[in-house]
Amino acid sequence: MGKNVLFEIGLEELPARFVDQTEKQLADETEQWLNELRISYSSIKSFSTPRRLAILIKNISETQTSLDVEVKGPSEKIAKESDGSWSKAALGFTKGQGKTPEDIYIKEVKGTPYIYVNKFIEGEKTFNLLPTFKKVIESLQFPSNMKWGTGAMRFARPIRWLVALYDKEVIPFEVANVTTQNITYGHRFLGQQVKIENPLYYEELLNENYVIVNSVKRKELIENGIKQLENQHSYIISVDQGLLNEVKNLVEYPTVFMGSFDDQYLKLPTEVLVISMKEHQRYFYVEDKDGNLLPYFIGVRNGDDYKLDNVIKGNEKVLHARLADAQFFYEEDNKHTIEYYQNKLRNVIFQEKLGTISDKVKRIRYITKEIATRLSLSEEELQKADRAAEICKFDLTTNMVNEFTELQGVIGEKYAMNFGEDEIVAKAVREHYLPNHAAGKLPESLIGSIVSLADKLDTIVGTIYIGLTPTSSHDPYGLRRQTIGILRILEAWKWDISVRELFNIPFELYNELALKHNMEINAKEILRDFIKYRVMFLLKERQIEPDVMEAVLNRGVENLPYLMNKASIISSKRNDDRFKIVQEALVRVLNLAKQASDVEIDPTLFETEAEQNLFNVLQEVTQAYRSKSNEKDASEALSQLSQLAKPIHDFFDTTMVMVENKQVRDNRLGLINRISELVKDYADLSEVEWKQNF
Repeated sequence: MGKNVLFEIGLEELPARFVDQTEKQLADETEQWLNELRISYSSIKSFSTPRRLAILIKNISETQTSLDVEVKGPSEKIAKESDGSWSKAALGFTKGQGKTPEDIYIKEVKGTPYIYVNKFIEGEKTFNLLPTFKKVIESLQFPSNMKWGTGAMRFARPIRWLVALYDKEVIPFEVANVTTQNITYGHRFLGQQVKIENPLYYEELLNENYVIVNSVKRKELIENGIKQLENQHSYIISVDQGLLNEVKNLVEYPTVFMGSFDDQYLKLPTEVLVISMKEHQRYFYVEDKDGNLLPYFIGVRNGDDYKLDNVIKGNEKVLHARLADAQFFYEEDNKHTIEYYQNKLRNVIFQEKLGTISDKVKRIRYITKEIATRLSLSEEELQKADRAAEICKFDLTTNMVNEFTELQGVIGEKYAMNFGEDEIVAKAVREHYLPNHAAGKLPESLIGSIVSLADKLDTIVGTIYIGLTPTSSHDPYGLRRQTIGILRILEAWKWDISVRELFNIPFELYNELALKHNMEINAKEILRDFIKYRVMFLLKERQIEPDVMEAVLNRGVENLPYLMNKASIISSKRNDDRFKIVQEALVRVLNLAKQASDVEIDPTLFETEAEQNLFNVLQEVTQAYRSKSNEKDASEALSQLSQLAKPIHDFFDTTMVMVENKQVRDNRLGLINRISELVKDYADLSEVEWKQNF
């Protein structure tokens, strides 16, 4: 049996959102490190809490694996003198490898002979290599880092202790002026200093000192505690997995408890109560069997149940204060009108060059009207869309949203209903913020979707228009997320509206408003590429290959749902043997068309039956293809193009294109060009790497 190795990094409390990701990263980096060192082992187990990251390596070999390697030297031409003796280059090579000229042998590589030697590399003792684990620690990446003390080390949080053991023996190294030892520390308040004499007892020793280092076990303890309270009181406790994962990484020794709040606060909007409990206090909320919120909450203490009543009272006091504030804000907000809040938007800056939120709302109304008109909305729908656009931002100046920023839009809907707005309009006020992340929930209503598009279009085009183009590491306005949101909405509704035209609406408005434009950039070109890469992101999510992406994006983005369907169909044809005859014909035309120009085709110049037939079929196919393309039927549109395959093959089999007669040659190239343009309208199939096994 091999020996066991333990590494532990003791830290000040890590942000909960860092813990799981970093534990996985540490395990992956450790595995790679061991493989690179050629050190075998039976298993790797990782641990994490807010105050520590640890790795246990079981049955590690005592020496790294030895190697027999073949080492390549200079070519034979360089390795030998004219008399056949070994040159200085050959002698230097063998000496450098610890060998003699007698060990040399010759092998050919791509027709050129080279000299080689075989070299045995004996494995080093594992213990001597283990201090290089320092590099693993230093390689860990975090969303944000900090410096502390006088050292140059940057890490998520300051390193306070290091454990590094090879069975009982301490592995010597130092990170950030902290030297390795065999001492760890239990719970900050309940535990003690712990001496580890056997890595296999690490988890057990810390458990005795009120630290559950296994994050899965901590999660299970919390879930079991919640389930016990549910069974005890016949309540329904909503367990949000995101919150559960966060809470498990906020504590080292979880104890679940239940507290209560005054039921007068149940008069507040449910969302206010849930946000107060979930987002601000990290509590789970409680419902009855009918889904009604109850005046209770579930919390998780970082410690045991000693004087738990005092802990519960303290948490109740904190929540009471927050809910009392929320109630005050809610009552004060409802004393005013929407117009009151609208007027306050004039004093809130959206962006220095783009003006106030009030200015933005005016632009949103304009863009909303333009989209609604293109979608042929009824007069009633137009009015509701305009009103929703007009009041979509009013809640930003309310006390409630100022205190609970997560409720923007949600409070807007509640207050709009309180102030007598139409239900559809009120819903759109909430929905226009959706999706709030790339894969988030989309607006459900027509009006909400349109206003959402208008708001996002104004932000995206406006910021790029004034030169605030996102970079790989800097996107403060979330333009990538918002662009993906627009594309997802368009795809979900299957609107026959051009993406290019849609994004052009704000450009025309900004020119009309004479907004200051950054003349150093070509904003439209930047925006075109920006949209293209977001479409490629969505295509990649659907496992569409890069070459297919380029094929369907050859003429930009017009109707997005149609483009996505074309990509799926072409992707399915890449490995379809039955499509071979079509693919070969259409791609051959596309390749030859690079030598062609757009000329009027003169049927009187046709000399062969094949070219006349191709022209006739092209006439029929063009009409049928345009019809199916207008219907956005991607499958039938390609089926129509496929009708050209046999006539194309017949044409090339019987007709010479590049004849000496210029008129005839140009006429035939013009025919090829006409077909090419029709095919490219669907996709540039020459971009596709066809992978059939013919």
